[in-house]
Amino acid sequence: MKKLKSILIFTAIVFLISLGYFLAIYPNRPADPEHETFLREMGEVFGTLGIWALLIIYGRTLVKLAFGQGGLAQRLVPDEVDVSALPPFKILLNVLNRTHVYVGIAAIAVIVLHIAMVGLHADILFFPAVLALVLWQGVFGFFLTWRFSPQELKKASYYVHAQFLTGIMIGIFSVFGHLLLDD
Repeated sequence: MKKLKSILIFTAIVFLISLGYFLAIYPNRPADPEHETFLREMGEVFGTLGIWALLIIYGRTLVKLAFGQGGLAQRLVPDEVDVSALPPFKILLNVLNRTHVYVGIAAIAVIVLHIAMVGLHADILFFPAVLALVLWQGVFGFFLTWRFSPQELKKASYYVHAQFLTGIMIGIFSVFGHLLLDD
């Protein structure tokens, strides 16, 4: 329960700081002229695909926690309930585990394409932070799967890459950033 409490406290702190920045910049937010171009529309499609890819990736984390594959899960699911023994859930978890790397690569690609086609909007700090966090996850995920990575690097990469906190920040920053652009 202590880890869950820590995650909730972290989420609240990031949310409140982001809300403070949002409220500070909102009255003087940079204008985003709506240019209905083909590239911009394609960028929006890639943005939607990026959202779905991130939902699959972080949904996998939630499924693993619910199925008892993680330290936090023992506090969320009683020991008497073994949900992972049920065949449909086992199949779902196997599919999510096998496709995690590919969905992660696709998520990075479509998010970078979204940013390239729609624009980075570097004047809103949420967007460079999201880009940095997504690339951060990708780099350390790469070190986990690259067969030439030394064992020490793989171990450090696992701890950095497996942080649910990064996903929380990506979600909060993305929402507030897009709220600044959309009226």
